[in-house]
Amino acid sequence: MNASANRDSGGAGATVVTSQKVVPGCEEDYQRWQEQVNRAVRDFEGFEGTELYPPDSPEDNQWVVVFRFSDVDRLTAWLRSGTRRQLLHEGRELFEEEPSQEVLRGGQRPQEAVTAVISHDVKPGRERDFVGWQDKILKAQERYPGFMGSELFAPVEGIQDRWVVVFRFDTREHLDQWLESDVREKLLTEGRDYFAGYDVREIASAFSGWFRFGEGEQAGVPPNWKQAMSVLLALYPTVMVLNLTAGRALTDAGVPGYLGLFISNVLSVAILTWFMMPLVVNRALAFWLAPDRPRSRRVDMAGAAVVAVCYAALVALFGLTT
Repeated sequence: MNASANRDSGGAGATVVTSQKVVPGCEEDYQRWQEQVNRAVRDFEGFEGTELYPPDSPEDNQWVVVFRFSDVDRLTAWLRSGTRRQLLHEGRELFEEEPSQEVLRGGQRPQEAVTAVISHDVKPGRERDFVGWQDKILKAQERYPGFMGSELFAPVEGIQDRWVVVFRFDTREHLDQWLESDVREKLLTEGRDYFAGYDVREIASAFSGWFRFGEGEQAGVPPNWKQAMSVLLALYPTVMVLNLTAGRALTDAGVPGYLGLFISNVLSVAILTWFMMPLVVNRALAFWLAPDRPRSRRVDMAGAAVVAVCYAALVALFGLTT
């Protein structure tokens, strides 16, 4: 995998990464509130998309939200809007502490499994030393397995005073290997001359647990867009078959709709996790999904075409049989 670095933060796009520590037991209320926020932001000019990343464990309970805009001025308009201030006021009791955010101007959209976002409070007058230190970090990262690239973002005047670095690894294991390494610890000790403090946040793919092709250093997951297409390919027939079988049986037995839906969801997740994804989809599409297979535009297009044909075939099949 070729590593890449981007030192130019003046690109057209703009992103804000928000980390929110939700009060335990309020997760459902938070998700409903976040849906309100997502609906509101769609009305703002320049909005391009949003992503929600749940925590890896209940103990962490830190949710990460990414908003993408066409440029920093339009992002700023959203951040300073009365609409956003009102929504933050309404949701304030859902959080244990004030949400933190990092604004990234320019850069590339994360395409792989695990991303770390680290913000630094750089000491005044040490900015050039900090950038040089980050170059040393990058050279060290490039020697670690699974490293996929790093980007450094300077502060955005009037919005954010912190410097932010974003780097990506192909798996969480490889990311943790770097974060916990003695090399990084030594570099952090050196870097304390240049910054007063820092925060680390990790963003992982929502589907990565369903995609494993190997163990140890060879383990990996495919890009997020392939994961989404593959999960839909497995999810649609699973849900349809369950609706036609278990769903009808539960209804005939007089089971309340809300309980029947919960049981159906449990069954569908179990089927996806232990049968459809590992034994059917991952095996059939290994040529397209497996990270260690040679990648080319032709293979990517061929795999996407196969999945699209399967979509059409499934829709036609269920259309004829239901």
